[in-house]
Amino acid sequence: MNVQPHINPQTLERLEYARIKTELSTYAVSYLGKRHIAALQPIIDARTLRRRLDETDEAAGVLRRGASIPLPSLTGMEQILDLLGSGYVFQEQDFTHLHQFLRSCAQLIDYMHGKADWAPNAAAYASGMHRLDRLREEIERCIRSNRVLDSASRELSKVRRRMATVEERGSRRLAELMAKHRSILQENLAVQRGGRFAIPVRKEYRKLVKGSVLDESSSGQTLYIEPEEIRQFHDEMELLRAEEGREETKILSELTGTAEQFAQELRVNAELVGEYDFLFAKARYALALNAVNMKLNEHGLIRLRGARHPLMGSGMIPLNFELGERFRMLIVTGPNTGGKTLALKTIGLLTLMGQSGLLIPAEEGGELSVFDRIEADIGDGQSIEQALSTFSAHIRRIKGILETAGRRTLVLIDEMASGTDPGEGVGLSIAVLEELHRRGTCVVVTTHFTEIKTFASATPGCENARMEFDAETLQPLYRLTIGEAGRSYAFAIAKKLGIPDAVTRRAEELTRRSQVKPEQTDASGTGDAAVGTAVPTPKEDSRASSEAAAPRANPAPAESSSALFQAREDRPADDPALLPGASLRRAEPQPPAPDTNGSPGENKAESGEEDGSGSQTDFFRIGDSVSVPYLGKTGIVYSEEDAMGTIGLQIQGQKIRIARKRLQPHIPRESLYPEDYDLSIVLDSKENRKKRRKMERRHMEGVTIVLPPDEPGDKR
Repeated sequence: MNVQPHINPQTLERLEYARIKTELSTYAVSYLGKRHIAALQPIIDARTLRRRLDETDEAAGVLRRGASIPLPSLTGMEQILDLLGSGYVFQEQDFTHLHQFLRSCAQLIDYMHGKADWAPNAAAYASGMHRLDRLREEIERCIRSNRVLDSASRELSKVRRRMATVEERGSRRLAELMAKHRSILQENLAVQRGGRFAIPVRKEYRKLVKGSVLDESSSGQTLYIEPEEIRQFHDEMELLRAEEGREETKILSELTGTAEQFAQELRVNAELVGEYDFLFAKARYALALNAVNMKLNEHGLIRLRGARHPLMGSGMIPLNFELGERFRMLIVTGPNTGGKTLALKTIGLLTLMGQSGLLIPAEEGGELSVFDRIEADIGDGQSIEQALSTFSAHIRRIKGILETAGRRTLVLIDEMASGTDPGEGVGLSIAVLEELHRRGTCVVVTTHFTEIKTFASATPGCENARMEFDAETLQPLYRLTIGEAGRSYAFAIAKKLGIPDAVTRRAEELTRRSQVKPEQTDASGTGDAAVGTAVPTPKEDSRASSEAAAPRANPAPAESSSALFQAREDRPADDPALLPGASLRRAEPQPPAPDTNGSPGENKAESGEEDGSGSQTDFFRIGDSVSVPYLGKTGIVYSEEDAMGTIGLQIQGQKIRIARKRLQPHIPRESLYPEDYDLSIVLDSKENRKKRRKMERRHMEGVTIVLPPDEPGDKR
């Protein structure tokens, strides 16, 4: 049976599954235990998974009782198992390792047998192990302390007795020779040179000793001579040592043959020892996390209380979460840095851990579902460079999710509808959620958008949740409350950070008005009409009347089709409407510009005439706020159109040039700044402004204003 789930490797990466395996690996002591951890993957067979969780819980119980586990050492066993049956003759050290392994296996079998009554799943592994007493006893008879014993064979015993006799006779004769030549010796001490005995004779008495010179001192005054009689003893010992080596090799070869008879049993024992190492590593990791066992189901039900992300330590506020009973889709909202993404990752990672047989850091009594597929679309997309491809990557992941999602799929999506035009992004997101809801998929989504919250409120089987936030202290509380939609707290944060009250009041007024007058979706259909909630956008009376009089290809510069304020509560930190000193006045209708080639009151924008690029001719001035739809951002014009057809924009403090045809009007500068407002406050650095003021008063030798180079942007 295939028990491996279909999990995208990127999902494991986004949920940091590899870090869990790395931490778990530190609790394993053998190469096989670490190998099991490296191969660890979530499984989908509920029966197998139930056994894995129970045996891990039992092993943790054994450790809680303070027991010392006689886990066999696998030192040297990898080489032994690899070489069994290869013709290699194992050496004394190999059999020392093998003997230690067999002795520990017998101890583990007896130990786990005694735990069978209250740890039956954990004890079951030991029932498959082999004691191999015959092999262990044979090694004990032949090998001890990395040396072949005399008792290993009768022939070896005889050779070693003869060696002892020859060695004793040689030592006695050497002592006699030293006594005889005491007067000519440099010192009364025999030495060894190259494994042979010699006596230190003074150079001038060399001819008085019969034998071979093996060495001489550094001064040349002492010669080390092997007496001829001693050489005879040494030659005899060499012959006996060769005979001893042949006999030892014969014994080791026979012992290797005996071990090869139990090759399969040895491999089974080693594999089960690796399983035990893996099991008790999981148990030790569970104790470190204060983790518990979980109930399992196969219908998408998740209930967790006091859940903690295993990589966050004790600093995380415990999470209470449920999914799959009253609702199978949860929309989580709340402010930035409020813990939405952490909550999403916690649910995903704990599900992966549970389906890997790991205990869960949460309170007792929790329940997890067994999923066939787990999909996660979680990413930051913080930089402008990354944002250029964020939406495309997001859509590719959504496409993959829609290709496979079903009732036994868990889908986690962070910041849905981000990275593109808010109106289109919201419509597309709701359409995707509708399709997943139709399939009965378990879905957890984080978002800021009011339309998606409204969808959750109006859809049976879908629920809102919020991450709590203290508006007074501007501190997130990291508590998830299910059943209530959250807010982004953009206005509260703006007030606390010093934005003038007049600005925030005007922003709140515009937001309320944008939510009161909803527009219906267009004929292309992004899913809103089917949901019954349209993407709300504010409409100006003056614009409505002009649109009725003359339809246009694009909106007038005063406002874009995405409107001044979308019906969402969060806005970019660099939105011009929140710039210090900005004046949020409604853009009054501009009088029509005269046109020498047309009737009075008609211009190119109103007549729908297009330029050579196929887009409407819009004139952008320094200080205008413009929308960049493909980035999902707004920026301030700092440089008008150049010969290449690009406009210089300042976006989040960065200056880039973008093709004019890829821009849309957002807010004219008259609506943002007073008539005499110094735009350099917005578009230039404080240091450069100071230099300009000095240079205006008088010539400043050596003072240079340095402007940063533009980012390339998109000039297509």
